[in-house]
Amino acid sequence: MRHIISKFTLRTDPELLKKFRYVAGYNARSANRELEIIMRRHILDFEAKYGKIELE
Repeated sequence: MRHIISKFTLRTDPELLKKFRYVAGYNARSANRELEIIMRRHILDFEAKYGKIELE
């Protein structure tokens, strides 16, 4: 089965993006993969505090 990948545009300060890419590289990840991992952790933390997010 094919995975569906969503795209979105992020507008941010250039210096912040450079630092973020540096951190991602340090972790041997692309900036995209680093952001995906951060998002997953954030959602897990949120759900631990407020309960599982139910999507339709």
